[in-house]
Amino acid sequence: MATAGPYNVAAAAAPGMAKDEPTRPLAAGSPTVHPAATGGVAGDEEVVVATAKRWRSVQYLRKRRCFIWCCGCCATTVVLLGIAALVLALTVFKVKDPILTMNRVTLEGVDGDLVDGTAGHPVSVNATLNADISIENPNVASFAFARSETDFYYAGETVGVAYAPRGEVGAGRTVRMNVTLDVLADRISPNVNATGLIFGQDYDITSYTEITGRVSVLGIYKRDLDIKMNCSITLEVGAFTTVQSKSTNCVANVS
Repeated sequence: MATAGPYNVAAAAAPGMAKDEPTRPLAAGSPTVHPAATGGVAGDEEVVVATAKRWRSVQYLRKRRCFIWCCGCCATTVVLLGIAALVLALTVFKVKDPILTMNRVTLEGVDGDLVDGTAGHPVSVNATLNADISIENPNVASFAFARSETDFYYAGETVGVAYAPRGEVGAGRTVRMNVTLDVLADRISPNVNATGLIFGQDYDITSYTEITGRVSVLGIYKRDLDIKMNCSITLEVGAFTTVQSKSTNCVANVS
């Protein structure tokens, strides 16, 4: 029988010991800290933040550039419109003075009668005076005028007053008005004699016309006008002559 050597005893004991000891679980590996990995995450965050800031800066610059561009366009448009309005106001839309003209003055229905027993008034004259007046409007807008009045004088005395209704003159047009009045016989008779009435005689009369109105350009620019006209008229009156004005000289003033 073989004797157990020291190696055999150890070998025999080893299986027994392994069989009696409980099985131990494997130990979990301890976490390993990697400083390099942590530093990489922080760097990525910084890159992201820098990129966001750069993007916001670019957006701000774009918005600012767009705002400046819009403001520049608006300012340029306003300046151009102002220049255009100024040019039009000084040229096309400039309000010009209407032109008032006394075209002709005639007497109608001249009737002279001898007055018996009156040395101071040997002749009584009755007549109807007709004045042809025209208004020319050189503006690009219409000229509206109110009721006008024309006074006629002979030898410093008023011999008649004529009225014209209100009206309107279109742009670039001319309107003619006929005003008619009855001459005051008692004012003109002392200066008329029978010989002059039969063979013809010149009479110098004067007239004063005043017309007020307004020119409105596009309803924005309005100007009130007051037209005054003084005329010196020479009439040839006679039984055998045409009763009309020989000469007419007028001076008009617009304010």
